[in-house]
Amino acid sequence: MPSGAYFCLRFTHTDLKAPMDIKTIKINARSAHITEGKSRAPNRSMYYAMGYEQGDFKKPMVGVANGHSTITPCNSGLQKLADAAVAGIEEAGGNAQIFGTPTISDGMAMGTEGMKYSLVSREVISDCVETCVQGQWMDGVVVVGGCDKNMPGGLMGMLRANVPAIYVYGGTILPGRYKVQDLNIVSVFEAVGQNAAGHLSDEDLLEIEKRAIPGTGSCGGMYTANTMSSAFEALGVSLPYSSTMANPHDEKMNSAKESAKVLIEAIKKDIKPRDIVTKKAIENAVAVIMATGGSTNAVLHFLAIAHCAGVEWDIDDFERIRQRTPVLCDLKPSGKYLAVDLHRAGGIPQVMKVLLNAGLLHGDCLTISGQTVAETLKDVPDVPRADQDVIRPIDRPIYAQGHLAILKGNLSPEGCVAKITGLKNPVMTGPARCFDDEQSALKAILDGKIQAGDVMVLRYLGPKGGPGMPEMLAPTGALIGAGLGESVGLITDGRFSGGTWGMVVGHVAPEAAVGGTIAFVQEGDSITIDSRQLLLQLNVSDEELAKRRAGWTPPAPRYTRGVQAKFAFNASSASKGAVLDAY
Repeated sequence: MPSGAYFCLRFTHTDLKAPMDIKTIKINARSAHITEGKSRAPNRSMYYAMGYEQGDFKKPMVGVANGHSTITPCNSGLQKLADAAVAGIEEAGGNAQIFGTPTISDGMAMGTEGMKYSLVSREVISDCVETCVQGQWMDGVVVVGGCDKNMPGGLMGMLRANVPAIYVYGGTILPGRYKVQDLNIVSVFEAVGQNAAGHLSDEDLLEIEKRAIPGTGSCGGMYTANTMSSAFEALGVSLPYSSTMANPHDEKMNSAKESAKVLIEAIKKDIKPRDIVTKKAIENAVAVIMATGGSTNAVLHFLAIAHCAGVEWDIDDFERIRQRTPVLCDLKPSGKYLAVDLHRAGGIPQVMKVLLNAGLLHGDCLTISGQTVAETLKDVPDVPRADQDVIRPIDRPIYAQGHLAILKGNLSPEGCVAKITGLKNPVMTGPARCFDDEQSALKAILDGKIQAGDVMVLRYLGPKGGPGMPEMLAPTGALIGAGLGESVGLITDGRFSGGTWGMVVGHVAPEAAVGGTIAFVQEGDSITIDSRQLLLQLNVSDEELAKRRAGWTPPAPRYTRGVQAKFAFNASSASKGAVLDAY
């Protein structure tokens, strides 16, 4: 039923023998506000208790999904944005209804058992948004979030509820600084590796830890949070320029207020998330992810987002977009600059205009403002400014093709994701070094037991096996810090942080816990990673693999109760987005 439609309920009194007059009540189908009739329903009393007045029942009820928390700097600066959104809703003639969503700090949980709750939180957040919007029959929703899983979780909930909705990203962090070097969260993980290798003093390590995160906002490079926010801007579910603003800056708060006002207009026009998130819009978003050098996690999350949107999209579509899209932005982790630098250089609109002029974006896609992508970008310069080198022109890309390659082979017949930019040689063959957990792998690196040419295999860390598919920033950061980032391969059925780079391959599917080939790799086996031929191969005969498979027993579940057990039981393959409702 469309937003704003009306229907009638007829009530009869059954407690008395004498029949009562039938009373007809007119109710707004989204907000469930009694607007006329001979009876008053109890739900009005609930609103009056919160200070509503009679005139408020003619206004749209707009949710504000607030991810504020003091758990992480990514989310500790969100309250002011939620407050600004509330002000914008009220100024535009709506009623704001605030509810909370949880968050897990990937940066704080990294390397611990808590990291296994990160991907789980994506599902919990999406459930929160869907449940509150549908349960309270809201007319629209502003979702405010900061840390990595806030973005996909929020959008997935928006798509499920499918009422007019807009995403307000909490904003990026400003860089820290020590000894004339800009710092960010990945600086700390790499410093640990440098310290273990004897290349950094304990005093310098401590100072880097203290100074890397100077205040509020999400991790500063083109890591997962900034990747997803940039992609949301490209999709059209966030306002232009909003994805690269810094949380401490006033423009971020102003943008949150404006976002709420734009949403009120979208409610009037009945522009819903599934009208915006089409296959062509996802192609636009993935093109921007490739052009900006975004996180491997975007592959997993956009598989899930497409599932919620009802859009046909599979892992091979990422490779299709990659091969036609150049890398235009020189951004960390494999490049030089941070999101704040991208913002100063013209932001995502400038990147999109370059791609649009090259025929690499669909300009006719709808955005939350009611304008098309082409209309939104009309006044953006055709070429990047000459006084910056963050964004390259189309004829001088950093790489001719995108950086997130989909590899297949006997080690990952369903596909896996390799981040291939910044590597001198994206091909290697080496002996397997096998680990069934992250902690033992990290210890081996810090103890100097991993040598150039090795291929580390980290397994039983997938959606079901982890469970929760934890990220591997601690071992990959340690490899970079030890100077082994380009000479040691690492493959896993788990995930990587958006801050990871190097000879790494994640999301290997099928995962070890369900009998994927990665479960049968033995110490010393030869493994080939070939990003040019899109190949991940275990160099063992089919006959030998069949013997190993026949002798394999699935591991017992790590969790048998609670949210982790539910996630492990329901999660689809990483190649399907690790969603929980792919029935």
